[in-house]
Amino acid sequence: MIPPALATAYAFVLGLCVGSFLNVCIARWPHDLSVVRPRSRCPKCGHQLAWFENIPLLSWIVLRARCRCCDEPISAIYPGIELLVGVLWAVIVHQYGATFTALRLGLFVTLLLGVAITDLQHYLIPDGYTITGLITMLAGALLAPFLGESTIFAGPFDALVGACAGAGLIAIVGWLGEAALGREAMGMGDMTLMAFVGAALGPARAIATIFVGATIGAVAFLAIVYPIAMLRRGRGRSASQTELALDAAPDKLRLPLVPFGVFLAPAAVVMLIWGERLLGRVFLTPY
Repeated sequence: MIPPALATAYAFVLGLCVGSFLNVCIARWPHDLSVVRPRSRCPKCGHQLAWFENIPLLSWIVLRARCRCCDEPISAIYPGIELLVGVLWAVIVHQYGATFTALRLGLFVTLLLGVAITDLQHYLIPDGYTITGLITMLAGALLAPFLGESTIFAGPFDALVGACAGAGLIAIVGWLGEAALGREAMGMGDMTLMAFVGAALGPARAIATIFVGATIGAVAFLAIVYPIAMLRRGRGRSASQTELALDAAPDKLRLPLVPFGVFLAPAAVVMLIWGERLLGRVFLTPY
């Protein structure tokens, strides 16, 4: 039996490595590039990184945040993501122990973090995240009973039904949005994302995730997106490809498109961990 403190430390180191690989996925998957080849290199000069330049977090500190070849600065986003994933994995193992549940939760949170960051940057959810998540969640649901774990994840049958329910409901929401807005409201990435989420949560929590995500998105829209759109309108800024014009006239309000995956991701984590209690309070009965 591994001591809890040592297990947490191991989880932190493993999380740093997973975060380093997540950086590669974030950089390459939106451009349909392989995450295996070629090896990591400097985005400025193309210098291929040696093994000692690719140690998570540590290399960035030792190199003083600069490329060893061209001396251009290395973005703090890379070590930031590594550190965030490392901390998340450490917290998960501290809470759930060195268990299969902790491994599944670590993968679930990491993939959703990649979804949120990529969708925010590119308005795109690559299949690499969602298909990987769907396969691992379904496989985990099949394996968990044999390992004797009572987990926060859905069982085998609920995982399958949840994947269908999540993808189906988001397809309906997308169809209604397209009918209302006259343009595509949901992409295939949102559907495969909710299939992945549904496989982890089961049907009830997957459906609730969409409504929680929509609520978070609405709050963010009113608090952040709409004021920014009003400010840009006042400055006479023209619309870009990531903005939706509510009217063809140039003086009408143009709103930035909202990447729904950014809000579905945290909603899915909330519903996975606290969903049963939240649903129990809403329906005034144990879920």
